Amino acid sequence: MVSPRFGVTRGRGAPTPAALTVTLGIAAASWVVALRQMSGMDMGVATRLGSFGFFLVQWVLMMAAMMLPGAVPVVVRRARASRPMRVVPLFVGSYLAVWTLVGLAVYALYRPHGSVAAGAIAIAAGVYEFTPLKQHFRRCCRESAGSGLEFGLYCVGSSIGLMLVLVGLSVMSIAWMAIIAALVLAQKLLPGKAAVDVSLALAIVGLGVLIIVAPTSVPGLMPSM
Repeated sequence: MVSPRFGVTRGRGAPTPAALTVTLGIAAASWVVALRQMSGMDMGVATRLGSFGFFLVQWVLMMAAMMLPGAVPVVVRRARASRPMRVVPLFVGSYLAVWTLVGLAVYALYRPHGSVAAGAIAIAAGVYEFTPLKQHFRRCCRESAGSGLEFGLYCVGSSIGLMLVLVGLSVMSIAWMAIIAALVLAQKLLPGKAAVDVSLALAIVGLGVLIIVAPTSVPGLMPSM
């Protein structure tokens, strides 16, 4: 029997397999399409976002690919509690709607930038990992939520620092997208441990410092001349 913490149990009240299939299926399909669309767009800190429509579609695909795997336990618990499968698309859709609003903010504020700005963003993101606010949102993101909107707000609060690292270093980088997705998934599914969390925060701060003092040592950060 798998721990109920992850929303997967056997016996009475077992989660709807369709909820798991639908959520992971959307994530997998989003990875495939997003990777095809992002091919050749990575210019490091000089990456441009393209038209509003293109970026918005690409951002939603990225968020579905990166965020839905970690949302599976909550989606399954929600489906098990409510029974009708129609709650799954509603929950997932409202969850992604919150991340879409984040994408709108990124599009409005983002500009191609230099290594100093990218390093400063990474340092700020690393510092955020230390804060009680981050830990509060991380705990809430691991627990059941009343709606996809509520869950989305919790998870934005938990993962916004890591997402800023992606935006600062190269928002269209397949490699950084995969790294950040793995970190987000680990933080959603695994309990917090001070040694691991502090090490990650220090690593992000250290990356920011490295970007500022030696940007060419970070692969893919600076556009090829």
